[in-house]
Amino acid sequence: MRRSLAYTSSPLLASKTPAWRSKFVMGCIVLAFTGLAARAAWVQVIDDDFFQRQGEVRFARTLELSANRGRILDRNGLILASSVPAASIWSIPEDVEKNTPEDLAKLPKLAKLMDMPLDQLKKKLAEDKSFVWVKRQLDWDVGLQIKALGIKGIYQTREYKRQYPEGEAAAHIVGFTNVEDKGQEGMELAFEKDLAGKPGSRRVIKDRLGRVVDGVGEEVPPIDGRDIQLSIDSKIQFFAYQKLKEQVLAHKAVGGTVVVMDAKTGELLALANYPSFNPSNRKHLTGEQLRNRAITDVFEPGSTMKPITVGIALESGKFKPSTIVDTTPGRINVTGSTISDTHNYGVLTVEGVIQKSSNVGTTKISQQLTAQEMWETFSAVGFGQKPQIAFPGAASGRLRPYKTWRPVEQATMSYGYGLSASLLQMSRSYTVFSNGGKVIPATMLKLDRPPVGVPVFSEKTAEQVRKMLALATGPGGTGQRAQTVGYSVGGKSGTARKQVGKSYAQGKYRAWFTGMAPIEDPRVIVAVMVDEPSNGTYYGGTVAAPVFSTVVQQSLRLLGVAPDMAVQPQIVANPVEESL
Repeated sequence: MRRSLAYTSSPLLASKTPAWRSKFVMGCIVLAFTGLAARAAWVQVIDDDFFQRQGEVRFARTLELSANRGRILDRNGLILASSVPAASIWSIPEDVEKNTPEDLAKLPKLAKLMDMPLDQLKKKLAEDKSFVWVKRQLDWDVGLQIKALGIKGIYQTREYKRQYPEGEAAAHIVGFTNVEDKGQEGMELAFEKDLAGKPGSRRVIKDRLGRVVDGVGEEVPPIDGRDIQLSIDSKIQFFAYQKLKEQVLAHKAVGGTVVVMDAKTGELLALANYPSFNPSNRKHLTGEQLRNRAITDVFEPGSTMKPITVGIALESGKFKPSTIVDTTPGRINVTGSTISDTHNYGVLTVEGVIQKSSNVGTTKISQQLTAQEMWETFSAVGFGQKPQIAFPGAASGRLRPYKTWRPVEQATMSYGYGLSASLLQMSRSYTVFSNGGKVIPATMLKLDRPPVGVPVFSEKTAEQVRKMLALATGPGGTGQRAQTVGYSVGGKSGTARKQVGKSYAQGKYRAWFTGMAPIEDPRVIVAVMVDEPSNGTYYGGTVAAPVFSTVVQQSLRLLGVAPDMAVQPQIVANPVEESL
């Protein structure tokens, strides 16, 4: 027998419920949905700027489209610096952890491809869970090998890195860029704006893994950097560097530098320093290697200043090349200070003073000149003035105002002590003798037309001094080892004590030689400095002059200059040593 249930017997169901209650509940639900709809309309249609920005912050990115950096070329169009594609490896470490054991076993191979210890790789991946740069600017083919490993969480992006075909030979000229491809030294820094160009941009949407999902807006194409053509001849540069390096090592010197300048235009054909560095591999780079000695370092030039002093004397009309200067007894007292020669040369002509490099003779000549006319000429040829050259860090040297000169200081400045100059300034000053008495500016950029010179001496004075420079490299002169096969040369050696603090260091010298060739119509000026030679000899005529000789000969051959002599160098057994 089926039992019947009386649902209405429940007192709750039997009670009457007011109709307004259900209508109230329904109204609340409708109102809530209306509010949500209104809010959605406000957020998505009316006032959506804030949320659009937030969405873009999380997923939209502006990709920089790198401009291809301009090349640096030598005067003949050969490449000194150029950019090549490179792979930069980055990672999302939390994704790397999700790899299978088989893929994680590939990490040692990954580390080997990046030339990185495995422990260092693991340390890198532990730096951040969301993003980390693992290795920048790897060779492109290495990047392809890493991609082929297929390790989840290891990604790469295309960048550019610089290559320097001339390596350490041209490192101080070209300089280098950092990992962001920004110039840090040399011409890379000096012409950063021109070389870098202007990057473009592209707006994209990326997913969580950094993959591009979609493009947004118009793409702004990059503007590539422009090429820079230098005055440097890469063949002369390489040869000069090699010869300088050999001499520095042979004489156990601290370092050295050589400058090769076009005697007609002031264009630098070579500028080499040793020690140097490899701009493509700077792991062990030191400040000593980085120094561009030819431009940033200044020294007392010693006897290489004597031709300029004699030029002032000839221009004044008080002296002629044949004027007699008595240097007996090989020393002279100037206001209590003794100035000496290495030998008692006795009676000399002005020509003989340059040939024998007499300090006493130069001092006696300077005593017939005023401090003002010496200062004005020294300044006119560039001493104490910052070189107007497109290169960072060029030093101005030191040349005190003439009103402060004491008699003994005027005497020592006449033969290269008491003032300082860089090797670049020294080589530029000699253009006054190679250009008919006009000094011309130095430049590291290839010129389209010859520069305008500034008159300092007459053509007659310039020619007379050139003949004296030729005598200084001939028999009886201090620079005989500067002679070269097939070409006439002229120049002046110098040996200066090295100043450390306010005094001169015992047994430390700098050996100089500055000259030009061919002597009748100079085409190149070559200046050489060897710092602290310590292998038994330190005179400029024996240490620096041989570098001058070989560099001049090779430079003139490469420039296609016909030989003007058919004689062999004539070097006596015991050449004259210049006075210190």
